[in-house]
Formats: sequence, structure tokens, C-alpha cells
Amino acid sequence: MDLATIIGVVAGLGLILGAILLGGSLSAFINIPGLAIVFGGTIAATLIMQRLNIVIGAIKVGLNVLVDRNTPPESIIETIIRLAKIARKDGLLALEKEELNNPFLEKGIRLVVDGLNPEDVTAVLRTELMYLKQRHKRGQKVFKFMAATSPAMGMVGTLIGLVQMLMTIDDPSAIGPAMAVALLTTFYGAVLAFLFFGPIAAKLENRTQEESNRLEMIISGIVGIMNGENPRIIEQRLASFLEPKSRVAVVTE
Repeated sequence: MDLATIIGVVAGLGLILGAILLGGSLSAFINIPGLAIVFGGTIAATLIMQRLNIVIGAIKVGLNVLVDRNTPPESIIETIIRLAKIARKDGLLALEKEELNNPFLEKGIRLVVDGLNPEDVTAVLRTELMYLKQRHKRGQKVFKFMAATSPAMGMVGTLIGLVQMLMTIDDPSAIGPAMAVALLTTFYGAVLAFLFFGPIAAKLENRTQEESNRLEMIISGIVGIMNGENPRIIEQRLASFLEPKSRVAVVTE
């Protein structure tokens, strides 16, 4: 689980709900028409902007910010060093028997075993990396668009509420509900944009950068294995992909 995301969501919602409850009733901040305008309008605009399958895929990916399933880079480095030692001792073909949990690393090793030269292996893996970034950017774009659209839909709801209020200004009983829609839609739009859509887009962007760094590290390690480099040299080079405080976790026999 990604504790930072969970803590952030719980703390953000807790602060907002706490402020509401300290100042009045929670029911006063629940307005179904306002929610429909902001949330429904944001989804509708997003569907106009992007294809349905991409929007659905982006929402599924967005839910994954609660979980971090990526393999720690330290573990990947240890695996690469182990493979380098095997290749240096028994040759590249000995790597064919190795079971690997990382699909990208496994694909690279299979290309090595198949006898491709380093340039071709690097080209294949970098092409996959490039398209991975493009796929991730589509999901990020969806949430960035939703973060920009939800406050605008909140303003639309505000205008609707103001028009309704002016149309019924002679009826005091109708002014309150119309004003509630006018103010609450702005509130809903701000909460959705700055507590959910915006942070999710930023976290997905960070996850993409982290994943790209891991894949670049794997490519560098595979090239080192193909060139028959000393495992210690490969280790030192791959450790440079880590933050200084994490490099001490890389241990080789």
C-alpha cells in the first residue's frame, strides 16, 4: 500500500469534514444537483476530450495510486548482478534457465540469449520504454484535464445557481436552495481538482518517471552483461540510479 496517498486522502477529507462539523451541519454541504453538475459535467467533458477506453483505463490506473506494486530497484540490481556473475562464469546461454519476475528484464535477457547484438537489444527495449511513456502520459492527461475542468464546471454550477436565484428573488424560500447550488458547486469543483484529480495526475507522473528510471537501469545492466563487464563495475554503475541513502542497500556477495 502507498501510505503517503492514504494518509493524504484521509487527512485532507478529515480536515474538510472537521471544519464543516465544527461550523455547522454536514447535510448543509450535500447538494445532489451541484454534485451532478460538477462531477457529471467533468466526466462528460473528459469523454468528449478522449476515447472511452482510454478514460476507463485511466480511472483504473488512478485507483492504483493507493498501491505501489513496483519492484524495489535494489532488488532489481541484485538480480542483474546475479545474472552478470552467471553469464561471466558459464556464458550468456546459461541465462536461459533463469526464472525472472520482472517482465522487462526477462524480455531483455531472452533477447540476449537469442544472440542479438547489444545495439539491437537496446533498440528493442528503448522502443518499448518509449511506448510505455506514451501510454502513461495518456492517463496523466486525462486526470490533468479533469483537474482543470472540475473547477470550471463548479463555476458553471455557480452561474446556474445565480440565475435561478435572480429568477426567484421575489420568493425568499427559493433563494436559499439556489444560493446553495451556486456556492457548493464551486466548493465541489475545488475539492475534486485539488484534493483528488490534480494530486493523482502528479503521482502518476512521478510513478512514470520512477518506472522509466528502473527500465533505464535494466537496459544499462543488460548491456553490461552482454559486454562481459565485471559484475562489480555493473553494480557501481547501476547504483548511480539510486539515491545516495539507498545505495547502501545494494549488497553483493
